[in-house]
Amino acid sequence: MKIIILGPQGSGKGTQAQLMSEKLDIPHISTGDIFRDNIRRATELGKKAEQYSNNGKLVPDEFTIAIVKDRLLKPDCANGFILDGFPRNLEQARALESITGIDRVLDIQLNDDIAVKRISSRRTCKSCGAVYSTMHDDISKGCVKCGGELYIRDDDRADSVKERLKIYHKNTEPLIDHYQKKGILLKLDGSGPIKEIFNEIIKKL
Repeated sequence: MKIIILGPQGSGKGTQAQLMSEKLDIPHISTGDIFRDNIRRATELGKKAEQYSNNGKLVPDEFTIAIVKDRLLKPDCANGFILDGFPRNLEQARALESITGIDRVLDIQLNDDIAVKRISSRRTCKSCGAVYSTMHDDISKGCVKCGGELYIRDDDRADSVKERLKIYHKNTEPLIDHYQKKGILLKLDGSGPIKEIFNEIIKKL
């Protein structure tokens, strides 16, 4: 299946996409992960992406579309994929439709206050990039994977999160109507436990 997963920051769409990837045996393609990997490796792409993310802004459409198109042409996408973080607006959606068809679009809904609380609790390892939450994890000893120092990224700070949510509501929510008219949209409540949401996704698919 070719699936898009939508939802505001903090809705857990990345976690659900990874679980679906394992269950359905298709790749999870996260534009955020692609950008963060390049930022860690200090590539030219990473340097450009970091300038936007540090200011709570999104990477320009043409930049993101080119990266996604290149990724979807890889052999592992032949039998399907799960797109996380793309498309973010109608322009990107139309560009995607010129590249490939989509079978289902999942819309994980979440209240803004909960989204801000979840994201601002994130702490990232400076060494390996592992992500933790002060709401659920003991971060007193640093990263349990490599012992690295944990920090809060600029785009995980509350003010930045609120700015990104404004952009989401303005640009991404019109996609919900777009895909609903196509008859491929499935809505889910993102405030519950991870496993409960995942089971509901598989049931609806």
